Amino acid sequence: MAKKITLLGSTGSIGTQSLDVIRAQKYEVFGLSANSRVELLQKQIAEFHPKYVCVVDPTAYDTLSAALAGTAGAPKLLKGQEGLKTLAALDGADVVLNSVVGIAGLGASLAAIESGHDLALANKESLVTGGHLVTEAVKAHGVKLLPVDSEHSAIFQCLQDRESAKSLTKILLTASGGPFFGMTKEQLATKKKEDALKHPNWHMGAKITIDSATLMNKGLELIEAVWLFGLPPEKIQIVVQRQSILHSAVQFSDNSVIAQMGVPDMRIPIQYALTWPKRVPGVVPELDFAKLKEMTFDVADEETFRCLAACKKAIAKGGLGPCAANGANEEAVKLFLQDEIGFLDIGRLVEAMVDSDSFGGSYTLADVYECDRMARAFVHAHL
Repeated sequence: MAKKITLLGSTGSIGTQSLDVIRAQKYEVFGLSANSRVELLQKQIAEFHPKYVCVVDPTAYDTLSAALAGTAGAPKLLKGQEGLKTLAALDGADVVLNSVVGIAGLGASLAAIESGHDLALANKESLVTGGHLVTEAVKAHGVKLLPVDSEHSAIFQCLQDRESAKSLTKILLTASGGPFFGMTKEQLATKKKEDALKHPNWHMGAKITIDSATLMNKGLELIEAVWLFGLPPEKIQIVVQRQSILHSAVQFSDNSVIAQMGVPDMRIPIQYALTWPKRVPGVVPELDFAKLKEMTFDVADEETFRCLAACKKAIAKGGLGPCAANGANEEAVKLFLQDEIGFLDIGRLVEAMVDSDSFGGSYTLADVYECDRMARAFVHAHL
């Protein structure tokens, strides 16, 4: 029987590419969610016929509810953040794929896990802000956490030989370097959102594209890797691979290195998360080595790109440090996209937030949300 998928964040970049995979594999869509893009969501409903749909934004929910009124076979509608968590927890799906952007996805990730669903995770902030809570829930409920980020999927794929995985000593986490690789602080000071949104290799949503430009995304991925693979941050080396062909690699105790390669297309890691442990033909073209003329490697400049340095500080502090970094970044990126702060202000504000407290110790879900609130308030107080 075809797998049934609940897809959270179906109208975003990862969501629409996930539907490409679902379409190609003839999987069934059990549930969809979106924040506010009602027009696209309606088209998805018409094609995939989900049983449940959640719209987080109240105005958008009212618009969709009115549009579907009286429609035969219309899905049951859910509303808001509580509706998102309800959808993630509903029985009926084989896998929940969470591609919601930001800390808004944390509650849904926990709801899916606590309801016994395997979770395909594209929402890295779930682990960044609540890594201890998520990993403990995974252990308690005996579910599988399947990484969707291309880098973490690559590492996950390289570790499928369980015997070799026991001797893992190092992770080589790759970065494209974004559109500003090699630039100085003086050059970065004048960059606007139009410049930062021009990623050289990937087509992504605005927030993650800005995070790639600041290298915040790589800092978040380092934190995510700590939780996913159980290595301390000093055993995770960030390597700039400009062509985004080698997606990440692992090193074992004998110093051999295994890497995963492929064209820069998110549908590869999405498909692997949904079909795991099987590999099946998909919609992505093969990597043509006859046309692959060069692969370059470099180091990430965290002296210039302070978001990366801030994330390293945050995971070293532990506790709510990563949550504080993430909250400050989410708010700073929002302000940058509104042309209210400069590009370098993002790193300045994130690092200042991380430096403002020790952040160590245990925490609850309520603590996570309070830390996020305080981090956002800190940003506005230090503009």
